[in-house]
Amino acid sequence: MSAGSYQSPISPGRSWYEDSAGERPRYPRLDDSIEVDTLIVGGGFTGLSAALHLAGRGVRVALLEAARLGDGASGRNGGQFGTGQRQWPEDLEREVGLERSRVLFAMAEDAKTHLHEMMAAHGIEADYRPGQLSLAHKRRYVESYRRHAEILTERYAYPHARFLGREETEARLGSPQYHAGVIDTGTGHLHPMKLLIGTGRAAARAGAALYEETPVTRLHRRGTAVEAETPFGTVRAQRALMAVNAHGEGLSRANAAHVMPIRSFIAATEPLAEPGLVLPGGEAADDSRFVVRYFRKTPDNRLLFGGREAYSSAEGDIVGQIRRQVVSIYPHLADVGFTHAWGGSVGVTMPRMPYVASPEPGLTVIGGFSGHGVLLSHYTGRLYAERVLGNQDRLAELEALRIPAFPGGSALRAPLLFLAMTWYALRDRF
Repeated sequence: MSAGSYQSPISPGRSWYEDSAGERPRYPRLDDSIEVDTLIVGGGFTGLSAALHLAGRGVRVALLEAARLGDGASGRNGGQFGTGQRQWPEDLEREVGLERSRVLFAMAEDAKTHLHEMMAAHGIEADYRPGQLSLAHKRRYVESYRRHAEILTERYAYPHARFLGREETEARLGSPQYHAGVIDTGTGHLHPMKLLIGTGRAAARAGAALYEETPVTRLHRRGTAVEAETPFGTVRAQRALMAVNAHGEGLSRANAAHVMPIRSFIAATEPLAEPGLVLPGGEAADDSRFVVRYFRKTPDNRLLFGGREAYSSAEGDIVGQIRRQVVSIYPHLADVGFTHAWGGSVGVTMPRMPYVASPEPGLTVIGGFSGHGVLLSHYTGRLYAERVLGNQDRLAELEALRIPAFPGGSALRAPLLFLAMTWYALRDRF
């Protein structure tokens, strides 16, 4: 654990989620020095899920969030579940083998079940809608999409995915701009801020102490305990979970080396005049670009569209750039108005798989969901709680993944990543 200052790099752009989530509770700042069983740093899906499951079993938990709960990626993302891990299972097979790839796929399916059961158990209404379209933006990808649907059925016993030819893809999308796709009826999309608010309320009811606007400035060992220093007091605990994902670089060298923050941006249109012309079945969509485009309609028929990424803090003209991407798919929306545009930092790893590690005794780091965090982050919080409670240690399956550090160290990794991502973005065009 290394000393360092921490300032939350949250985008000031107000999201549509914030304006449509209803009442957003406030939690106090830490105002004293306290001692608990488990300290959690980070108030996103991972941290809140861990706090909920631990406090519900009588563990004394304190959670420290530098900003407000939901100001990070958990409250600002695309809201799409997905299926499996971030990598397609056939790609994982080449690295870990078929049997282990099946285990990882089954864990992701269990993550879906967990989310639905958790929302039902705590009365969380998060506007869940079923259905996901994955779209091939190049003709040469068509056969891999066809085979992907077959592999899910044949090798992973997943009956909910089906290949779509060009004609059906156009009908379901409302646009002829993609060559083929896969429809997945076993997944869906939701309002992430509503999910986060509901999880926070459930964790507080269970007895977790949640603190907002309480940045951790130093995390270190003191004897057999872990201690977090803040401007307002200290928290001493038997163990700590660092669940900051793309934030908190000054707190853990391990997290900083393995999880890279990438800025991602979303814009929301005004309610569409003819919503039936866009995604008429109500599914969410994502495409095959490396700099992926992801979009869906809201319950009040706005189009939420994410598709621009940046590798520095510069935001530029979010609406202008996203409008161009929207119009490339839906030309009839050239004059649609946008009401919101916002950004946030996504934590990515080199292989686009979660980073789970125990770099020091008493410290666990979880992050790097690489755009797949709505599904997996809540689940890994639960798995961390299972480990602490001694029930089982399914988290070890993710901890065993090989997640290399980004090359270049702290000085060169951002420029090297920028060059690599620029190259991939150029590949998307040709």
